[in-house]
Amino acid sequence: MPTTYRSLFRTPEFTPLFLGSAAQNAGGTVGGLALGTLVYRTTGSPLLSALSMFGPSLAQVLGATFLLSGADRLPPRTTLAAISATFAVGTAAMALPGLPPGVLLAAVLLLGLVAALGGGVRWGLLNEILAKDGYLPGRSLFNMMSGLVQITGYAAGGALLAAVSPRTCLLLAAALYLTSAVVVRLGLTDRPPRTAGRPSVAETRRTNALLWSSRPRRLTYLGLWLPNGLVVGCESLYVSYAPSAPEAAGTLFACAALGMLAGDVTVGRLLPPAVRTRMATPLLLLLATPYLLFFLHPHLALAAVCAAVASVGFGASLVQQERLMNLTPDELGGHALGLHSAGMLTMQGVGAALAGSVAQLTSPASAMTLMAFASLAVTLTLATAGRQERRIPATVPADPAGR
Repeated sequence: MPTTYRSLFRTPEFTPLFLGSAAQNAGGTVGGLALGTLVYRTTGSPLLSALSMFGPSLAQVLGATFLLSGADRLPPRTTLAAISATFAVGTAAMALPGLPPGVLLAAVLLLGLVAALGGGVRWGLLNEILAKDGYLPGRSLFNMMSGLVQITGYAAGGALLAAVSPRTCLLLAAALYLTSAVVVRLGLTDRPPRTAGRPSVAETRRTNALLWSSRPRRLTYLGLWLPNGLVVGCESLYVSYAPSAPEAAGTLFACAALGMLAGDVTVGRLLPPAVRTRMATPLLLLLATPYLLFFLHPHLALAAVCAAVASVGFGASLVQQERLMNLTPDELGGHALGLHSAGMLTMQGVGAALAGSVAQLTSPASAMTLMAFASLAVTLTLATAGRQERRIPATVPADPAGR
């Protein structure tokens, strides 16, 4: 019997993990928009504004290099609660008046380093809580929650920024992070680590190398990271695209989240498996194509429609994650998902930095268009490489490691 969304909430520990993640996501949504607005008002720089919102993602590469072995080697409940508490303290500190932009960006990067471990712990625990066939609908439901939280958070955040200061919104974000820590600490059981041994840099690098050694996994990782990151570069320019009205940027972010929600529902529940497995490339093409229209400087209503339609394409990640899990041993599931999360967020930070740099030299609208072209080119290149992989003659003996 296929797993239903309703049955997921009857699974022990799923609900507190879900609610804790929702509060964490809400804190990131409200806090990111507030910080991006604060930095843009202070500096007038699209680059610094983009980095303040997506800069934590740049630190993910360091977390993936040094910390990720802890995803399977640390107790999940304690680790997730500690990460949320750290974000609460750090976000409250960023609300202090008089902090220069450089200090704010440094704090953002430090929090991103901490967050790198959280993805592996959270998704590894989800994979452990649910049955083998339950991960995709479970992750789909988490993505839907993320979309709904972002719709609400960006819309409410935009309205709040029109009424109160960005620093007040940062304090609200800190309260949401603290709520997440409490829900996780009280709602989850004290599970032991999934793998024996102590976390270490050497073990992190060894497992990363093992996961990367498989060509099918490499292509899957690149497909998860690159097109996504380049399009998030487009999203990082929403604030500078409509600088005169913070609520306009909130509208664009909310519409993008609405599109992501529609994509996750379609992929996670409506598409049959035989169709779903072939949808990664079409969805990635959809993810970038609407942003080509930003070269024409569309007004807010049309820009919002483009953002919503494009974000349906984020549903491709569910197809790709399902493939990644099929290619990965169970005992490495948390690390593999953490590497996916860290790499994806790192590329989102790179995309934001690249888009912000191009916008400094041209304009936010032109930078969005160029980033969309780049995403389309990468998607088509990876699709060609994937077809070549599948053309390997069946008479060639298979490598048990998947290389």
